[in-house]
Formats: sequence, structure tokens, C-alpha cells
Amino acid sequence: MKLIVGLGNPGAQYAYNRHNIGFLVADEIHARHGFTPWRSRFQGLVSSGTIAGDKVTLVKPNTYMNESGRSAGEAARFFKIPLSDTIVFYDELDLAPGKVRVKVGGGAGGHNGIRSLDAHIGNEFQRVRIGIGHPGHKGQVSRHVLSDFAKVDAEWLDPLINSLAIELPILLKDGASSYMNKVALALKPNTKEPKKAKQPGAKPVQNSKPTTPSSTDNNPGPMAAALKALLSITKKD
Repeated sequence: MKLIVGLGNPGAQYAYNRHNIGFLVADEIHARHGFTPWRSRFQGLVSSGTIAGDKVTLVKPNTYMNESGRSAGEAARFFKIPLSDTIVFYDELDLAPGKVRVKVGGGAGGHNGIRSLDAHIGNEFQRVRIGIGHPGHKGQVSRHVLSDFAKVDAEWLDPLINSLAIELPILLKDGASSYMNKVALALKPNTKEPKKAKQPGAKPVQNSKPTTPSSTDNNPGPMAAALKALLSITKKD
């Protein structure tokens, strides 16, 4: 069994904060992979499902960020899930917005949620660090992470959350490198093939079939769509 934890703060006032990107990803995983309805357990919201043949327990701690480890620790101990099968999604100040890095172990880097997890379950769990960018000054960090994403962020945030959830089977089966590469592709702009020079006397070629998308991977999921709608009507800095 795998334990997947999304970090954030409970409550509507925090729902679209940068600090809550772990919750946003957890909600997208929940919707994309047909998990059971959320229920209150282990001082958090818990759901279960199957991804790539692995049973998964999905947790959103309700203990607030600084005590995330209490909730995750209860779930891990109850299901006897080792650190090697534990994956945590969270925001990372030291990565540019939209960048994703996956690693096992390491320091908390000033992130109180990770510091709490280290204290309650140990250090060697898999960390999916999602870049939200640094405000540039240490004194502005708290305001930055506890502010909502800016309207312009929807351009990279929607496809990123979507891809992190859809491509999760790759992380479970093929490893971190393949997962990061696949997720990164979701943020690359679509490019069209350059038009070929028209040959003298050549007749125009008409398409006999309407053009249709070749993939649904970039369609926004339920959580990403809701976020996009909110950002489109809310003025952000």
C-alpha cells in the first residue's frame, strides 16, 4: 500500500493559497483516479483507491500545516506503511513557479509541514516539491505563501496540477525521473510545424477531416477547472 499526503491548511480562506498546492494536487488525484469519498479520519480527510495496481491511501491533514505530521503519522502507523511507500506533495519556495523536483529525504528547507513530518514519521519519504517561487525577501515569505495564486498563474498551474495527477502511475511504476519528464511536457507550449513553401503550380490541399485534439491530457480536471474559474473573477497581485 502507498500513502500519499497533500500538504495545506484546512478552511475556505486558505483553499487557493500557494501554501495549499499540495491539497490542490490531492483533490485532483482524488477526482482523476476514482477514489472513495473523503471522510474524516486520522485528524484529516482520508480517501482510498488504486493507482497502477497499488492500493493507495490519500490524506489531507486537518491539523494545519505546522502539525501535518500528526495526521500523516497516524495513517502511516495504522496501515503499517513504510517511509519508502510514502509520497508527499507540497509547495517549494526555492523552485521557480511550475518547476517540479522529486527526491527522497533531505532537509525541511524551512517548510514547517515537512519539519513536522520528519518529526512524526521520519525523513526518508518521497518528496514531490512543487515550485511557487520566492518573493525575494525573507520578510515577505509568510505573506507570499498565504496569498492566493495570481490570475496569471493559471496559465501554468492548471496544466501542472492536471499532469501531476494524471501521470502519477509513472511515479509509482517507473520512478521520479520519468515522472518529472512527463510532467514537464505539460508545461511546454504547443508548437505548430512550420508551413512548407508552396510549389509553383501546386493545387491547394483541402483537409477531408476536421481537426481534433490528439490527447486529453491537457484538459483541466475538476479541481483545476474550479481554480481557473475562481482566478478569472478574482483580482490578484
